[in-house]
Amino acid sequence: MKICVLTYTIMKIDYSKYSDGLVPAIVQDNSTLKVLMLGFVNEEALKKTEETGKVTFYSRSKKRLWTKGEESGNFLELRSLAVDCDNDTLLIKAHPVGPVCHTGADTCWSEKNHSEDFLFYLEEIINLRKQTKPEESYVAKLLSRGINKVAQKVGEEAVELVIEAKDDNKELFLGEAADLLFHYMLLINAKGYSLNDVIEVLKGRHSK
Repeated sequence: MKICVLTYTIMKIDYSKYSDGLVPAIVQDNSTLKVLMLGFVNEEALKKTEETGKVTFYSRSKKRLWTKGEESGNFLELRSLAVDCDNDTLLIKAHPVGPVCHTGADTCWSEKNHSEDFLFYLEEIINLRKQTKPEESYVAKLLSRGINKVAQKVGEEAVELVIEAKDDNKELFLGEAADLLFHYMLLINAKGYSLNDVIEVLKGRHSK
């Protein structure tokens, strides 16, 4: 994945605004946009973050550089860096590998880390179901049958939606629309892509 980073050598960060020389760094999930945690960085921590691709802070309790996940394995993989208008606070967008909080919660505010958009939440559920045994989950069973079966199911659902579109039964039409959308998401997953990948294509077309 491409990482869009404005290097620490270019960003004008004013470390002198704070007596300890540390600036706050807000960490946000690059995909869901949920705020994950707040940490503090100095120039050395920021440099290491860039070099390793793993978010590193300066721990005020340990009194040393601390890479999130160095013990648990729940790293924060860097996606982008930005500094605010006062040059004294960082916004770090990252991909969390596992829970972020030491309590085991998704975030340090005990929030579930999923997008407020239900479709993204559904996408996460599909990913979870994919990991179960086929006999226990419809999603796992269909995906285990291969890309051709998934694609065939999307085609069947599309035909059923077209048929219902010719009538005026709202309940049946919306039911078929939901079935098609769900199986469309399964097909995207089976191909190894995500809703965000499709959205980026749409954004690109919209900007032209």
